[in-house]
Amino acid sequence: MKTGALKLAKKNMKVYLETHDTKYVAEDAVYINKASGERAEGREAIGKMLEFFYHIAFDAYPKTTSLIITEDKAMVEGFFIGNHIGEFGGVPATGKTVTVPFCVGYTLENGLIKEARIYMLGDVLMRQLQS
Repeated sequence: MKTGALKLAKKNMKVYLETHDTKYVAEDAVYINKASGERAEGREAIGKMLEFFYHIAFDAYPKTTSLIITEDKAMVEGFFIGNHIGEFGGVPATGKTVTVPFCVGYTLENGLIKEARIYMLGDVLMRQLQS
């Protein structure tokens, strides 16, 4: 049984990291920004948060540099890269390109993301927007 769970977790996480499709997120999942304490609870709220971050405030994508996946946990490290196209953190769109290190720890259940703990260097992001 573990082999099937691991295979499903790997397949789902790899597709999720490429697409951010919330069908790979449990209906009652929670995403927590560990720097700010902000939380998105539930698939719909998580989808809106991802849409805002990757397509409204920024035209962005994640560049994965390290990825570990087990049947019930995943860890991804990389860079958030994108152009600032909309208001973010009180800063109007600047058109600037940002590259911000991040790390996310995931808890998985039945091949779906149950919880995401996001560690992103917000001070680095804001410095890049304001410079």
